[in-house]
Amino acid sequence: MMKNKLVALGGFVILAAACAPSKSVKMQQALSANETGHLESKYTGPKRRIGVVEFENKSAYGQGRLGGAASDILITELVKSGRFMVVERDKMNKIMEEQKLQAQGAIDAQTAVQIGKIMGLEAIVVGSVSQFGVKKEGSDYLITQSKQQVADVTVDIRLIDTQSGQVLMADSGKGQAKSKKKSFLGMGTTGGYDETLEGEALRASIVQFVDNIASQLNKKAWSCMIADASGEELYLNAGQDSGIKTGMKLDCYHQGAEIRDPRSNLIIGYREEYIGAAEVERYCGEAGDCSVARLTRAAGAGAKAKDICRLAK
Repeated sequence: MMKNKLVALGGFVILAAACAPSKSVKMQQALSANETGHLESKYTGPKRRIGVVEFENKSAYGQGRLGGAASDILITELVKSGRFMVVERDKMNKIMEEQKLQAQGAIDAQTAVQIGKIMGLEAIVVGSVSQFGVKKEGSDYLITQSKQQVADVTVDIRLIDTQSGQVLMADSGKGQAKSKKKSFLGMGTTGGYDETLEGEALRASIVQFVDNIASQLNKKAWSCMIADASGEELYLNAGQDSGIKTGMKLDCYHQGAEIRDPRSNLIIGYREEYIGAAEVERYCGEAGDCSVARLTRAAGAGAKAKDICRLAK
């Protein structure tokens, strides 16, 4: 009797194992004319302040949710990397609505520059879910059957410099997620569409962007803005949360008229007047986005709000 129970129990365990669903996720670089390889830059410094606009969904699938899900995943991965200060998508959308700017998908150079000035951003990421599809596969043998759902997605992004409006990087990522179910003697194959495949495939296509975004931005000198000035004290719009450390040395400048490329009319820089050298002394405020620096060597006109400071070379 005991032997029969053990045999039945063993058979049940084998059956359960055979019918248990399994998943796999695959990340790969999408095929394109010029793939963006993994980029590296020696510069590491305070966090970069960027924004992510809600992605456009160009696929015929998941209208109303895939674009937002893709941009939210990228925001999460950027923040987790510890290299970025990312403006919340809802805050971005609110500002863009107030300014009557397009809040989704393709943003032109002029709009990117406007948003950057209003929100103090170094760059904006725009993108689209260009392809998304789910297919079903399966096999049917004498006593065993298997069914598999496969989600494939391609996401395209562009990184736009908010000072010049130029595209710093264009990249394409492809992800795949699979959900497999097996049955034994007709048991275990029931189940509809696995909605978790969407998020898994999107994440697989997006995570590879983080390093390349950081590397491209690191080619530019980091900067922050002077929010207020009182004598030799400069109140900066970057603090502990941005990776600013006490003792950090800065060079500060007053930015004047725009310098535009005569061919493209894009902003390529600003006239600058050197204010002087400064050193971060302490943090201020409760939000983590404020610090106080003191001018250690004045060289020009007094500092005022909207002047900029860069890491001293």
